[in-house]
Amino acid sequence: MQASTMTENAASSEKGGTPLEERAAWSGPGIAVLIASVAAIIAGILLVRTALVAEVWTGVGLFLLAMAGISGLTAIKPGEVRVIQLFGGYRGTVRRTGLRWVNLFAVRRRVSVRIRNKETPTAKVNDADGNPIEIAAVVVWQVRDSARATYGVENFVAFVDTQSEAALRHVANGHPYDNANSEVLSLRDHTDEVAGQLVTEIAARVVPAGVDIIEARITRLSYAPEIAQVMLQRQQANAVVAARSRIVEGAVGMVQMALARLAEEDIVELDEERKAAMVSNLLVVLCGDRGTQPIVNAGSLYQ
Repeated sequence: MQASTMTENAASSEKGGTPLEERAAWSGPGIAVLIASVAAIIAGILLVRTALVAEVWTGVGLFLLAMAGISGLTAIKPGEVRVIQLFGGYRGTVRRTGLRWVNLFAVRRRVSVRIRNKETPTAKVNDADGNPIEIAAVVVWQVRDSARATYGVENFVAFVDTQSEAALRHVANGHPYDNANSEVLSLRDHTDEVAGQLVTEIAARVVPAGVDIIEARITRLSYAPEIAQVMLQRQQANAVVAARSRIVEGAVGMVQMALARLAEEDIVELDEERKAAMVSNLLVVLCGDRGTQPIVNAGSLYQ
């Protein structure tokens, strides 16, 4: 619900024209400009050395042109882009790598579009049952829209970090740590499904920053230290009860099978009292957690 609300808010702000969308900016071949600038410097030096007024002024002009050409050169490495801002306005983004030339008066902001990962700090929150837990996650993300990342938020890296932690807390609050009901997603037994919800939650929150969330994984999940021992004892008790239930279920089946085989093979006839005693002895043997000591009855069946 919260994620959809944030998406609607982002969409409404886009209709108002506040966020910028990335667009391509013009840039020229930097190598050609560099060669021309070096040639202009050499030619300017030769003209100035003639000491003639016209040639000197021409040489000065060539120096100025060379400085303008060199000042506009921008080296763009793979995994980076340049956001071009001229006189306070966004002029576009240069994504082509290599040595490029742009307007020398433009401000060229470097933005990394490499894939990044961020591990959130361990957060102490309450799960859906109100139990305090400690949870942390690693988020893999990448800048998709450099214009939004630069102008949409104050600091897109800090923005992603904060929103990731907030989304993690929100998702953790919506699920129990452990739940016997298979229809309810528990944090401990359904980490993949919960991680998928976390990706959706974070992606909705970071829309204004122009960021794509690639993956999110829970890296730490445990009860808070103050209740960890008690919860461990409860889990152990639940495990013992579940194991005992399976043992009793199997033992009852084995007793039924034994009585049925005895009656089928007509090995011995047992009245109801003897059947009850046999059932009691078999259940003790099959369900006991310790080894039983057999007692040999040397008398009759009723002694």
